[in-house]
Amino acid sequence: MATVLQAAVREDFRGSRLSKIRQAGNIPAVVYGKAFGNKAVAVEEVAFIKTLRSQGKTGVFKLDIDGTQTDVMIYDMQYDSIKNEYLHIDFYAADMTSEMDADVPVHVIGESKGVKDGGVLQQAVYELSVRALPADLPDGIEVDVTDLDVNDALLVKDLKSGANFEFNSEPEEVVVSILPPDEEPEEPAVDEGREPELVDGDPNAEAEKSGSDEEKQD
Repeated sequence: MATVLQAAVREDFRGSRLSKIRQAGNIPAVVYGKAFGNKAVAVEEVAFIKTLRSQGKTGVFKLDIDGTQTDVMIYDMQYDSIKNEYLHIDFYAADMTSEMDADVPVHVIGESKGVKDGGVLQQAVYELSVRALPADLPDGIEVDVTDLDVNDALLVKDLKSGANFEFNSEPEEVVVSILPPDEEPEEPAVDEGREPELVDGDPNAEAEKSGSDEEKQD
């Protein structure tokens, strides 16, 4: 059974109104897409969290807007770690017949031979870009390092694309490597506040999204 998240249209965009929406346990949001246009909505926070946990950040689900259902994905989320609450959600109305690009997380699995011999595992990237139809986007990419020895590395070209998706990242890009015991792994530059981006390849997507930017400055 398809996941359905209920949403209600918003007409009042004043900051005071947005605060009341959050105080009532809801999250201000916007839905946009090339064919869909741009619509301000609100979703119940508990229901949204359940949907996020079940569908992930690249999953496609139904957003029921006052009785009309639309296939959407989570494009962006604003989260207040101090208040422990979501401030705003961007939903992208996906075209289920057109391929799109997405950055998906890399999950390292297994214990390598090299690590067992004292080597140090270094994960060079934590996300990889893939292209697929919205319904075929993976939740993550598993990278098995069991057979890696000291001085071995896995490149993007060594990974197998799924049956329904392909990698956009450079084939020679290092994903994970095993360093000799006397070398320390470098810490990758990570923007802790950045969410994985979903890009549909449409140059108009950002222009459609910009209608929600002013509203977020609450």
